[in-house]
Amino acid sequence: MKKMMTVIIGIVLTALIAVGGVSAQQSKQGTAPVAHDFNGRQYAKDAKISLDHARRIAQKACAGVIVAEELEKESGGTGLRYSFDIRKDGITREVGVDAVTGAVLENSTEGAHPD
Repeated sequence: MKKMMTVIIGIVLTALIAVGGVSAQQSKQGTAPVAHDFNGRQYAKDAKISLDHARRIAQKACAGVIVAEELEKESGGTGLRYSFDIRKDGITREVGVDAVTGAVLENSTEGAHPD
């Protein structure tokens, strides 16, 4: 029994270390996972660009940490866009990426009352 517990603890610790290493690497690359739920999943079937690909496009347009993201229907481009709030140095920018073409549709500083 004691030997089995030692093996289980070893497996759990190894898994935690592996996950921590992946998270640390993603953080260095600026693509740390967002700790909130993704809004707009109901539109995902119409998107040609994946969420991960859209994140990379947004972070090329504006380096920083993604603090919010959603897929929404909004005018401009094809009418379907990923919207990312990206924070760097205390400033939050909204970057919109067309979910069909991958074009950057918006890259602007968030105001005092973001929508």
